Amino acid sequence: HAVTDAVKGLVSEQFAARNIKIVSEGSIAAELIDSKKLIDQHYYAIASKATILPPSELNVPGDKFEKQFGLTWEAALAAGNVYNAMEGCAVLGITADEMDTQWGICKKAKKLVKFGGGFYCGLIEIEGKPSVYVFNGFFMSMRAKFTVPGESIYYYVVEWDANAVSWADFRGQVLGPTDPAEAPEGSLRGMIMARWQGGRGA
Repeated sequence: HAVTDAVKGLVSEQFAARNIKIVSEGSIAAELIDSKKLIDQHYYAIASKATILPPSELNVPGDKFEKQFGLTWEAALAAGNVYNAMEGCAVLGITADEMDTQWGICKKAKKLVKFGGGFYCGLIEIEGKPSVYVFNGFFMSMRAKFTVPGESIYYYVVEWDANAVSWADFRGQVLGPTDPAEAPEGSLRGMIMARWQGGRGA
């Protein structure tokens, strides 16, 4: 978990060194992230299909659905066994991690169809439970990392001279890519990973 005093200190230090002004900062509790669906709004393109919209409101390509599953989208909707990922977890009585496992199983069994970027549907089949069609089941375990009770995220609102640091450089060179393994050594993510691997508990 990166929300530590050491990481906060590193962030403040690096922002100051690059003339990036911290306008405000603070903590947002996981419970608030969950109740207000903040992470869902952040990843809206994916989450809209997983937690926000019911399947009946999704623009599902009927031809792709029928080709993959052998029945029309309208028939599946009428049967009432189509759910977004959050509904699917509730109906099946499984956790986010269990849904992620089942998502992997249906993907391996080729019972999954991609409709577009960040838009998937999989047939989840668990012995003793109803077979259901679930949208973006992979999102639940990703979401769970931000909504564990007692945890939190820490945010910064910053400003800087765009002539000195472009938006692309801020994301790529100052913060570093999302995958720390690809982050430049001098970026925040690169530094945090190096300290963590070095056992200094960033």
